[in-house]
Amino acid sequence: MIEVDNLTKRFGILEVLKGISLAVEKGRVVSLIGASGSGKSTLLQCINGLEPVQAGSIRVDGTQVNDPRTDLNKLRQKIGIVFQQYNAFPHLTALENVALAPRIVKGLPKKEAAALAVQELAHFGLDSKANAYPSQLSGGQQQRLALARALAMQPRYLLLDEITSALDPSLVQEVLDSLRMLRKDGMTMLIVTHEIRFAREISDQVAFFASGKICEFGPPEQVIGKPQNDLTKLFLAAVK
Repeated sequence: MIEVDNLTKRFGILEVLKGISLAVEKGRVVSLIGASGSGKSTLLQCINGLEPVQAGSIRVDGTQVNDPRTDLNKLRQKIGIVFQQYNAFPHLTALENVALAPRIVKGLPKKEAAALAVQELAHFGLDSKANAYPSQLSGGQQQRLALARALAMQPRYLLLDEITSALDPSLVQEVLDSLRMLRKDGMTMLIVTHEIRFAREISDQVAFFASGKICEFGPPEQVIGKPQNDLTKLFLAAVK
């Protein structure tokens, strides 16, 4: 499981995470909602070891992320992260993009990595686009390519940072359908999203962030359906 305990993160004098505590159990989906700048994306980056923290701890399967003795490259093989920017290599085909990390990081033979890439592309309905370059894909297809690339490393956990926010509304649904599929497959996910209806549908638990704190946490029918915190109520009224 992922365990965050009393986490504090600062950028200079700006405190962006203020004593965050959160647990994500295996096979569960937790959505993080709240206004931009409330600390949600920063939390994902801290969990993946992309940002140092000033206090508190993060553990992934018992390994402390913010321990200087931790091999972050090895730990990140357990944690896939997908950002709103697709970050595909433009000079590589879809298949080559997906096969790259298994070859370089895991040392898989070229043929084995290619077979794994074909499998993951097919998983996301992109098997016909294996030889296409990112510029030849729609935004929704590029985001599904990013998911395929993350899943090719066979992670235990998936961190998703507003992966639909850069998409045209017409393309959002195909990406959300891919997340529904991953949910059905039992993938453990921590999702930062502004898609409130989707968060209510897919999540086991929802955390509402405001000013670097979790103001409300619980099942979606409570946090989204019957919020108790006034800040949660104001936020949901504004986005509905």
